[in-house]
Amino acid sequence: MYGIQFCATVALWIVLAGCTRLHHGPGQPASPPCPKQNAAALTDGQNTLGPLSTSDALTCALAVLGNPSDPLLPVTALGSRLYLHLAERAADPVQRRHYAAKGVEWAEAALAKSGENDGAVHYYLAANLGLLVRDNLLLAISSLPRLERAMRRAAHLSPYLDQGGPLRLLGALYLKAPAWPDGIGDLDRALELLEKAASDYPNHPMNRLFYAQALWAEGSETSRIRAKSEFSLGRNLLATGDWGYQSQPWANEFAAFAKQLEAF
Repeated sequence: MYGIQFCATVALWIVLAGCTRLHHGPGQPASPPCPKQNAAALTDGQNTLGPLSTSDALTCALAVLGNPSDPLLPVTALGSRLYLHLAERAADPVQRRHYAAKGVEWAEAALAKSGENDGAVHYYLAANLGLLVRDNLLLAISSLPRLERAMRRAAHLSPYLDQGGPLRLLGALYLKAPAWPDGIGDLDRALELLEKAASDYPNHPMNRLFYAQALWAEGSETSRIRAKSEFSLGRNLLATGDWGYQSQPWANEFAAFAKQLEAF
């Protein structure tokens, strides 16, 4: 039972991080050549690289980051974040694990060189690690304490990342994981974290969805009424916003939870 529940927990990292699947079929046009970039320009424009970016743009940016002539960039969270976006999109599990492993490596290098006080590094370390161990139950179970530590550190240092991403990830982990003594699951902590994510960063649809799921799990009539309200708010945010490659997997999560609500 623990293994089944934990598989579901680890699979959450795909959705939480904003995953989708890009299928590369035969006849697809060749990638265009990378534009000329330097490290300074890439650093200045790094916030434009994300769910709306093409995979080619992410790959080209990583090529600049991998240039040994600039030793400063690899110690930031940027490389780990870009590898996470590529890992999320990989249709091939082997390719996904490759990208996620590189993301973990970059985050570990950043922690080793810049210390433990960069919340973004902890955040992307945990997200990449979750993808890396997703298909290996034993490795996933053994990695759970490390995932929790990284997410707690990220939530403490930089709760604002990805509109409350560290709060959202940690709260969902406590919500979905098996409860003590089998695991770290804790509904009260999940409710606290996810309520804060939805309150402080109300415009992110997944903050609303995961808070709705926690309220639903609480089980009281009042909480379930509130859960339906949070669900509706989140679904509207998803429908009206431009969430790029994240839109479809998030829509799938809303659809799955809608079935639970309809059955009530």
